[in-house]
Amino acid sequence: MKSDVVIIGSGLGGLICARILAERGKRVTVLERHTVAGGCLQSYRRRGVSLDTGLHYVGGLAEGHRLHNIFARLGLMDLPWQRMDPAGFDLITIGGETFPFAEGYQNFADTLADRFPQDRDALRRYAALLERADRLPPGDPEVQSLCAVNAYDYLHETFRDPLLINVLAGNALKSDLQRESLPLFNFLHATSAFVGGGAWRLRGCGDDLVKVLVDDIKSLGGLVVTGVQVNELVETDGLITAARCNNGETYEADTFISDIHPQQTFALVKESRKLSRLFRRRIDMLENTNGMFTVSFEVSGIPYFNHNKYIYRQANVWEPSKVGDVVDRVMVSCMAKPPVREEVGSVIDLLTPVPLSLFEPCADSCVGHRPDGYRQLKEQLAGECTALAASVMPELKSLEASLTMYTSTPLTWRDYTLTPGGSAFGIRKDCRQPLLTMLSPRTPIPNLLLTGQNLMLHGLEGVTMTALQTCATV
Repeated sequence: MKSDVVIIGSGLGGLICARILAERGKRVTVLERHTVAGGCLQSYRRRGVSLDTGLHYVGGLAEGHRLHNIFARLGLMDLPWQRMDPAGFDLITIGGETFPFAEGYQNFADTLADRFPQDRDALRRYAALLERADRLPPGDPEVQSLCAVNAYDYLHETFRDPLLINVLAGNALKSDLQRESLPLFNFLHATSAFVGGGAWRLRGCGDDLVKVLVDDIKSLGGLVVTGVQVNELVETDGLITAARCNNGETYEADTFISDIHPQQTFALVKESRKLSRLFRRRIDMLENTNGMFTVSFEVSGIPYFNHNKYIYRQANVWEPSKVGDVVDRVMVSCMAKPPVREEVGSVIDLLTPVPLSLFEPCADSCVGHRPDGYRQLKEQLAGECTALAASVMPELKSLEASLTMYTSTPLTWRDYTLTPGGSAFGIRKDCRQPLLTMLSPRTPIPNLLLTGQNLMLHGLEGVTMTALQTCATV
């Protein structure tokens, strides 16, 4: 059967596109190579405990905020969301001193100004810029101008205290902190929605969110087909006419949307009169962000804490350590599993960015078939992450020997999502080349569109806004 729209990949962007287009009466088919839908929202179970892969928290779900309105329309606000501590949803620890990121633009500025009084006026101007950036629609000309400004330069031109400059970048561990290239708009986006619309955790797992979307897509007449990998996108007379899959099936449609990496997408178009060699080369040369090493464990001796901890070994968060231990920064996140009670055990995630080059000796291996050195490297990184986290959470030290840890690396991410290099945040955005690194949903092939974190913004809010752009293009 021919569909109106075939969507390749069932990450959040693909599922939101499918849900919206199905609601508009389109016959939609989603094709997913993995055995379950969800992409980075998948969760997995170990010893009866559910652990998330990519969902840790989301900003902007307060009533009246842009993401709240979209999630309400999609039925996602009915899920059990847990609001994080408004007085400090993110705690940034640098040099042994901890600084809270508070909810509310004015409150955010005033809380930090108590510690940095000489920069009080600058903090208020910065908070106003956060608010303005959060309200800008994706196609607004001001977005383009902010994308061409270097975030690192802006901070040094705006604030006097070097420590404050590092503190303001302290929660950017969940993005790509590159001093030479990070666009100001993307830097602001890592904080703005959380300050303006609150920080929220899902009291459950990412699978709960995926289930709502998949069930709605099916109830609206759409199909979500898992365990099917697209091997080729067939172009005929300048348009994609079919997706050929590894199971021998061919899926035809009028429009195709790719929720997988653009480099993987265009590689599927084997022969094309629309994709020039120059265009393919430009896409293939785009840099990708680093991957993440994660450690997950359940511990009964530490109660749930309603904030994230960002811990840095050194004062300059913009420069990774070049000597000593590999891990010099870690994000500590506590999962809000139902019910949230002080006396129950916590599921804790530790995350730190690492380059794929660190795992180069194991690069040709796949999940379940890694060399011995891979396990040793994971144990080393897990130990360093735990030790750095214990500098703020000393109770971890006494519990470390009894912890059962589950780890993942950029290789894990690469093998499950096919993301080049196991990149955590997709294509690296560059303020020096914003038009080259921030992609449009449109491609040179008129009926082949893109969605997902590789276009302009990552994270739940960024991917959701990108999906709306893709749907508007359809």
